[in-house]
Amino acid sequence: MRISELSRRSGAPVTTLKYYLREGLVHEGERRSGNQTDYDESHVQRVRLVRALLDTGGLSIAAARRVLATLDADDRSMADTFEAAQHAMTDGRAHHEASDAARRRVAALAGAQGWRTTPDNPGFDLAARVLDDLAAIGYEPSDAYLDAYAAAADRIARADLAALTDRESPALAAELMVVGTVVGDALIAGLRRLAHQEATAELFPTTGDAHAAPATHATQRKDLP
Repeated sequence: MRISELSRRSGAPVTTLKYYLREGLVHEGERRSGNQTDYDESHVQRVRLVRALLDTGGLSIAAARRVLATLDADDRSMADTFEAAQHAMTDGRAHHEASDAARRRVAALAGAQGWRTTPDNPGFDLAARVLDDLAAIGYEPSDAYLDAYAAAADRIARADLAALTDRESPALAAELMVVGTVVGDALIAGLRRLAHQEATAELFPTTGDAHAAPATHATQRKDLP
């Protein structure tokens, strides 16, 4: 297919496709006579993948390139691919160093959950910096608060991994694992905002809450066991 067809199939403008190609996010097509280049289904899939990382996942070009490099490497196990992708997802910006106290608290939280983690997991510094930022504005989350977050994270992580079992190949499973982690952060944020509205209405009801449409107008809500 020509680049115009690739644009139609992928939903990305031609100018965007050319940018992806220049940045090395999408592999080159097959050169034909003159200045014609042909693309195939692998390009359609790759463009959709790149758009998910950039648009939904919010990664920078540099971070997306690093994530894609981990997926393109064929000499890594699934665990190694995921570990490399987690590090690649960091945005590369300078951050303040997390305090030892915050890191110890995150480590204790992970230990209480029984998580087998390594000290270089970027999640340690990410979570610890959040605790430091909260402390800087005078808020110290309780153990119960953090336990609730950790329990929810554990349940989500297990759901992520369970979704890989029906993948047709290890390569597709690795792609879903990595991309799911990137866009999954956005999914969690979106659902959390919806849940916040419900929880707020329960705790602090106002007259306007009576006009809010319940989620059951779209799907029947079922309470979890």
